[in-house]
Amino acid sequence: MHRIYENNDITVFWDSEKCHHAKECVHGAPQAFDRNKRPWIDVNATSNPRLWRAISKCPSGALTCVYNHDIRVVFSEDENRSIAYDGDREIGECCYDVSAEAWTIIHTGVNPDYRGKDIARRLVYKVVEAAEKRKLKVIPVCSYAARVLT
Repeated sequence: MHRIYENNDITVFWDSEKCHHAKECVHGAPQAFDRNKRPWIDVNATSNPRLWRAISKCPSGALTCVYNHDIRVVFSEDENRSIAYDGDREIGECCYDVSAEAWTIIHTGVNPDYRGKDIARRLVYKVVEAAEKRKLKVIPVCSYAARVLT
């Protein structure tokens, strides 16, 4: 399972398949990480620096985080894509095809001026999270999405 948790400043990525449940995150920021709640991560429950420090101690790499750089990422099921915006300007997308049992990610791209900020990973996670919540399989044909998801 892949999940994304966001506030205005940071995005937290969680890959359950990598998680070894070492609880370093829980010990580092217990207000933000509560395995008995759903969602189990609340990025607004503690300060961003404390959250970042707790995540940086994750021994498996299941938890990672990035700064948002004032870039907003939204999921648009009607358009079969997630979209990144800088203000009103569209700067990236992750597109997928739909079948009855799966979503196939066919393209992920970000304007070259915005590369290096993990925007593409945020775009992929938005699509994957939406598919998983609908209990659909994700097939990453796009080479970038395949790297992110393996």
